[in-house]
Amino acid sequence: MFAKVKSSTFIDALQLQLTTPKGSCLRGILKDDKGSICRTLERDIASNPEELTWTGLNDLPYGRYTLELSQGVDEMKMNLVKRV
Repeated sequence: MFAKVKSSTFIDALQLQLTTPKGSCLRGILKDDKGSICRTLERDIASNPEELTWTGLNDLPYGRYTLELSQGVDEMKMNLVKRV
């Protein structure tokens, strides 16, 4: 596991704690409960460990989401909920 979400619920941003190696690339896809891609993220990791805040999620509708993260060949999925 190369990332942790500080909370599985969010309002307008996601806080991620990364344990990926310095110089690697992190890719993220946020999908709604129907499987449609709502947001994507691609970030080069400058330090290890790093805290990343994924902002700009305030206009998404409330509901359930799936966060898919990949770093090289490693992949992980997390279920999230956007609340008021």
